[in-house]
Amino acid sequence: MKIAVCIKRAADMETRFKIAADGKSIDETGVKFDIADFDGFAVEAALQLKEKDGTGEVTVISLGKDTVQETLRKALSMGADKAVHLKTDAVPADALVIARVLAAELGGGGYDLMLFGRMAIDAANQSVGPMAAELLGVPCVSAASQLGIAGGRGTARRELEGAAEVLEFPLPAVVTIDEGIARPRLPSLKGIMAAKKKPLEVKPVQVGESRVTVMKMELPPERTGGRIIGEGPDAVPELVRLLQTEAKVL
Repeated sequence: MKIAVCIKRAADMETRFKIAADGKSIDETGVKFDIADFDGFAVEAALQLKEKDGTGEVTVISLGKDTVQETLRKALSMGADKAVHLKTDAVPADALVIARVLAAELGGGGYDLMLFGRMAIDAANQSVGPMAAELLGVPCVSAASQLGIAGGRGTARRELEGAAEVLEFPLPAVVTIDEGIARPRLPSLKGIMAAKKKPLEVKPVQVGESRVTVMKMELPPERTGGRIIGEGPDAVPELVRLLQTEAKVL
């Protein structure tokens, strides 16, 4: 079984961000980058499917500048077999443009299963995977928390509000992976050394015209300190008054 996993290099969300001088991006000085959280779940799910099957190949694919090769190497050190760097100077904010580039690469790879993270933690956009599926003309299951492959068909579980649903689908297919499916493994020293010798193919790509642009970025206002209005039941009337007159949430 040939599995492709599309991953994104994203900033560590624990980092304290600064807005860059252009006002439209973050200042990357001192910022740590890694595989986007949900994409890490997808890599782990692919590796476990391959290990369970006992055969197959896992390819990781990423779009971006040369810096994404560090992210691809990490996925290789986790156990992926090879990597493809779709090289471009800038990744647009337009999800459809990204999906078109990825679909063009995936469509020629002969993959049985194509995995994406449910969303990139930085952009919080959940549409690249489903858009790629539509462009490829294959079924798509989004936000899968469990995934199994047997007899040329897939089975996925999706968590709903107070319930869950189990879906079956034919291959090839696109599945976007939710948290909880598997905890990404840490690269071993042996894996890190092996990753240096695994193939990483660089393919320059031309992204299309983006119809979505970032006009401005701004940080949320600093939180103000808390206010103690009293203790116990005697404080309830004042709390209710403040929620009505100041917070205006009642």
